[in-house]
Order: sequence, then C-alpha cells, then structure tokens
Amino acid sequence: MPKVLVSDKLSETAVQIFRDRGIDVTFDPSIGKDKDKLLSVIDEYDGLAIRSATKVTGKVLDAARNLKVVGRAGIGVDNVDIPAASKKGVIVMNTPFGNSITTAEHAIAMMFAVARQIPEASASTHAGKWEKSRFMGVELTGKTLGVIGAGNIGGIVCQKAVGLGMKVVAFDPFLSEERAGELRVRKVELDELLAEADVVTLHVPLTDQTRNVLSREAIARLKPGARVVNCARGGLVDEEALAEALKDGRVAGAAFDVFAEEPATASPLFGLPNVVVTPHLGAATTEAQENVALQVAEQMSDYLLTGAVANALNMPSVTAEEAKVMGPWLDLAGHLGTFAGQMTGEAIEEINVLYDGEVAGMNTAALNSAALAGVMRAANPDVNMVSAPVIARERGIDVSTTTQAQTGAFESYVKLTVRTAGRTRSVAGTVFSDGKPRFIQIKGINVDAEIGEHMLYTTNVDVPGIIGALGSILGGNGVNIANFTLGRTDRGEQAIALLSVDEAVDPAVQEKLRETGMFGQVKALRFGM
Repeated sequence: MPKVLVSDKLSETAVQIFRDRGIDVTFDPSIGKDKDKLLSVIDEYDGLAIRSATKVTGKVLDAARNLKVVGRAGIGVDNVDIPAASKKGVIVMNTPFGNSITTAEHAIAMMFAVARQIPEASASTHAGKWEKSRFMGVELTGKTLGVIGAGNIGGIVCQKAVGLGMKVVAFDPFLSEERAGELRVRKVELDELLAEADVVTLHVPLTDQTRNVLSREAIARLKPGARVVNCARGGLVDEEALAEALKDGRVAGAAFDVFAEEPATASPLFGLPNVVVTPHLGAATTEAQENVALQVAEQMSDYLLTGAVANALNMPSVTAEEAKVMGPWLDLAGHLGTFAGQMTGEAIEEINVLYDGEVAGMNTAALNSAALAGVMRAANPDVNMVSAPVIARERGIDVSTTTQAQTGAFESYVKLTVRTAGRTRSVAGTVFSDGKPRFIQIKGINVDAEIGEHMLYTTNVDVPGIIGALGSILGGNGVNIANFTLGRTDRGEQAIALLSVDEAVDPAVQEKLRETGMFGQVKALRFGM
C-alpha cells in the first residue's frame, strides 16, 4: 500500500480521497513548518502532498529515498527544488487549473478597485469623512485592456473583460490567431500593447524570459495615464521604476497582489495613494482552496496506483487510459533502452527513437523517457523516467524523435538508435497481440525474441556448430535455456544469437564461450521484468 504524507493544511475531504483510494495517508500539517521533523520521517513515504509552508529542498529529497511524487495543491512551486527532484527521479505535480477562475476574478476586482479608488474611498468614509469629489474614477467600459499572457488564467481574464465591454489586446508568443479569435481579442506585440492599453494586466509565470517584462524601459513606453495590475508573480515588474512613474503621474494607478520579495513587508509601491495592494490573495477563496486540494489528492492517487501522470512539471503527462494502452509499449521502450545501454561501453553522443505505425500516435514524450531511462540504467540503476532526460541533457546527449506511418510487415514498432564516436547501434521491437514486448531487429538483423529477465547475446560468423557450442557450454555449466533466437544477414555472413536463460550467465561461462574462437561478442544482459 503506498504511503502519503500531507504536511500542510489540506481539507479533510482531500485527505479522505487518499483513504478511499486505498492509500495509507498521514495528515500532520505541523510537519511542514518543522524542517527537522520532515527530514526524520520523509523516508517512510512514497508521496508528499503540500501547499506553500513545506519546503522541499535538496536536503529533504536526499533523505526521501522512497519518495516518488510531490503534489503541490496550487500552481506555484517556488518551495520545491524541481531540478533536485528530477535528478532524484521524483515527479513534481501542481494543480494549475484549480484556482484559475479565482485568480482571474481577483485580477478583475483589482482592476475595478484601482479604477474607482475603492480602498481609499472606503478608508475615508470609515473615518467619518464624505469626500465625494476627491475620488473621481474612470469607467472600464470602452477602455483597452492589455493582457500579457493569454494562457489559462489570462484567457479567463480576456473573456471577462470582453463581457465588461472592454477592448482587449493580448501579447503572448504562444497565442494562435484561432485562439485569439475564440477569445475575441487582438494579438499584438508587446510594444503595441504598451502604447494602446489603458490597463495592463500580467498573467505569465516568472521565468528568465518574463522576469522584468515590465522593465523601466517598458514602463516608459506605457500609454500616459495607464494603470498596471499584477496578480501573477512578483518579479515581472520593476517595482521601483513603476513607483517613480506613479509619483510623477505618468502612470495613473497600480494594483498588486504579488511582489518581488514575499512576504512583502516593504515595497516601493507601499504607501502610494494610487496603489491598491493585497497579500497574495489570488487563490484565496474557499472554493479554490478546496478545488486544488481535491485535485492534488486525485492526481497523486492516480499516479501511485495506476501510473497516470497529470500536471507534472518534470515529466510528460500520461492519462490513466494512456497508461493502460501504453503499458506494454512503455515496457518495450524501456527494454530497448536497456539493451542499448548494456551493449554500449563508450560515451553516447546521440539517441534517436523512431515510432512506426500506430505507436507514432501515442504519447511519444513518455515513451522517450522510458527509453532514455533504460539506456541510463546501465550506468545508474536508480535512474527512472523522470531523471533520465535530465541526465541525458547533462551529458550533452542529443535526443531526437522520428514518427512515421506503417512501413513494414508490423502494424507498429519502435526502433532505438544510439550513436557514439566510434559506432552506431540500433535495436527494434514491437508488442504482439498477447501484450508481450519482443525484439524484432538487432544491428539490422531480423529476429523474433521474447524478452526475459536474464538473456545472453552473442555475435558470430554464420558457420555450422554455433548452436551446438552454445548448448554444450551452457548446459555443461548448469545454465538452462528458456528461449533461443537466431538471425543472420545472409548465409555465411554476420549472425547473432539471443538466448533467454533461467539465471544470469556467470562471467566464467561467458569466457569459455569466447575461448572457442567462434564468437565475436558475448554479453550477458538483464532486463527489469
């Protein structure tokens, strides 16, 4: 039974989901704030469900030898060391859609608040003043809203703004013209947006590309009298430059829910009369908190029980249905990689995975990860589908994918090609109707070999006596052959043998085969079954 630790506050309903799915769950929100306690217990668990209090550092991950998945109830994963998790083979999931509506609504609310000076007017009225003429606002209807980032949350903001009668322009390199038409917005470049927008709202993650997207230079290009709303991430806006623009009147107002440093106890924007600020409340509604908690519990349960991967930040997603259909193909991809990895002693420079026929329409990103994991396990048995792509990148291996329609006798097959400085090696396989993976080609030689846990691979020139030598030496040393496959390029030319045996072939037995002078290569192989 998988074990999950919930170390932050999650709803009882979410915790019950784990229990109902047959998972042994420990619910102790105090652990997330106690680093030493977390370090002392994390090794017991397969899964860790968190919010923002728990810090999943490299040190925690080193201690978590059994951990398979970290689930963040929410979108932000600043408290998780994702590169370290990837190297350790731990999947990191978040819940990017559970609080989308709530965050979009907060952005709209903040836009109204700064346009109508609602917080200042409220404070004045509470103080017993009646300063009706002081708080002259502006209408949003008919104004132009500039949306930077029209993804999930940004798209909802676009739709709501159109509903309010605003004109909407959007800057997003990934926004297609078709999607822009569906949202009823006009796709523009950033400079055009800055020049046209009466209100600019940001809805992008914080990356190297988006950091300071509203820089001092960009703020200088804003339409005079514009207002800026940021309910996305701190660090997207140069707060000091914006404060200067607010003070001299070039920018009419700003509304911020997020800051470069959080918790924010000081900011150049604090204390300015034309600025509305809130303490990162974008996702702070009862509905959103419940939604993300339920979602993370379902996602983690699905992964631990069925292998389905949803909303992972360091691995391709695989639905439960895909996991059922792809299971044998994932096994095959792993076996192909395992074969190539064990056969390759030199540094690998390139890996290509070719998908032919029906398998080309499957989730090839996940299949690639399985193949890479197989290759890398030859050097490190702890590598898995999460860590393998990271290790490949670190080693400078060029990984590519080829897909094609059915070209041969098989309805579908996968071919893995590995290139080193000195040679190129390929192995292909397929899955038959019985669901069992098979090797169908090695070094360009056709074979039909079932895959067993222990196998022996040999190469030779096609001459009489090879089968006899193999049978005699293996049998004489107590090695039982379960399956025997032969293949050759042509009569009298290069040939291979692939044997499935009941136990590992001892190195001394392999050496006896080499001493016959009949074999060019003798290699014992092992496959995880």
